Amino acid sequence: MKKHFLLLIIGFLTYTSLVAQTVQPRIRTFSNQGIVYNKELAFDFRINTFRGFSFAVNVGKIITYDKTRYYHFEFGNLRHPKEFKQNDQFSRRFGGQRSFFFGKQNSMFVMRGGWGTKKYLSEKASTRGVAIGINYEIGPSIGILKPYYLEISRSLDSGVAVTREERFSPENAAAFLNPDLIQGSAPFSKGITELSFLPGAQAKFSFHFDWGAFDEYVKAMDIGIMGDFYLKRAPILVDDGLDGVQNRQFFINLFVSLQLGKRS
Repeated sequence: MKKHFLLLIIGFLTYTSLVAQTVQPRIRTFSNQGIVYNKELAFDFRINTFRGFSFAVNVGKIITYDKTRYYHFEFGNLRHPKEFKQNDQFSRRFGGQRSFFFGKQNSMFVMRGGWGTKKYLSEKASTRGVAIGINYEIGPSIGILKPYYLEISRSLDSGVAVTREERFSPENAAAFLNPDLIQGSAPFSKGITELSFLPGAQAKFSFHFDWGAFDEYVKAMDIGIMGDFYLKRAPILVDDGLDGVQNRQFFINLFVSLQLGKRS
């Protein structure tokens, strides 16, 4: 995943460099004079290096040609870097069961809020081209933990085999971490009424590439780094039962986001 991000970044920067060489940018002094738009509303979709994703909305106030201050609201997911989906033996042979994450005890979703600033370092060319800038943002991050249920095969005293939907607990650790007993994951809705919350904070820094920096419609891409810090380790995996696995309190991700919106 990280290699794909690096290739994407290198390719995009190469394209931007070629555009800059072929198009002579228009020279303008940034000021408050001549500002056509006062507000900006943009929606974005983000993917990150741990196979996470998020959807967000940015509500901005255009201060000058080169600066916008904005509020950021976001919902997405967050994964442990050692969290991998796999199939049990029955599924691989017959294709009849849901794939599952071995050793996972909670799915983690994230609500982020933030206060940020977008600063342009160059102006878009007069005919075509890309305006380049930077974004920086800080704010709260709330982790939402949903118990992860597996379908586990059990034998009753009568010798009859049954399948039960179970979440991890110290009492069932031996069965929960036994691949021979796992029949697959339970439906996503299982555990939705058992949510818990983990407070924290987040920060982002990114390079901003805007094809419509001074137009009515927002068409942009961000490439950057983000961090989430929580008051305690996020219990995503069973860190006492898996070799080399330790849950984290601090998550760092590289990300790419696509933005579409409108100015008024």
